[in-house]
Amino acid sequence: MAEYQSLIDDLYKDIILEHSRHPHHFGELENADRTVDGYNPLCGDRITLFLKFNDTKDRIEQIRFTGNGCAICNASASMMTDSVDGQAVEQSLSAFKCFHEIMMMPATQELDPELLERLGDAAALAGVRRLPMRVKCATLAWHALKEALTSDNHGHTVSTE
Repeated sequence: MAEYQSLIDDLYKDIILEHSRHPHHFGELENADRTVDGYNPLCGDRITLFLKFNDTKDRIEQIRFTGNGCAICNASASMMTDSVDGQAVEQSLSAFKCFHEIMMMPATQELDPELLERLGDAAALAGVRRLPMRVKCATLAWHALKEALTSDNHGHTVSTE
């Protein structure tokens, strides 16, 4: 069993490193409907999230991000943008709730496979919950997403303090 868990951990590390080195949806988005800056003062991660909605504002038409962060922060932002690009706002909020729930679970608690499946590659970040100081790195982009989806403020800043 330990050998199997080691293989899974290695696979997850590879996914995180791949997203960190080659982030998806990276770059600015001109004429974004919402722009949210995220800042993690504990480690210095900074991201800017850009969203463009469809005409009825109930679906994410495009999502992009820029910024400088640690490998976990960058990978999480990349995975998050993959998971919500083209999704309905309600589905995207549900993805945020799912990710947040997993990240806030005690490290010893068994994870629900259904929750992990809903997250796609972002499920690879579930192990970060065993490193409390890094949880804020993993959740920064997701909190920026929630702010962008629930606030009318354009150019708002969220912090993980």
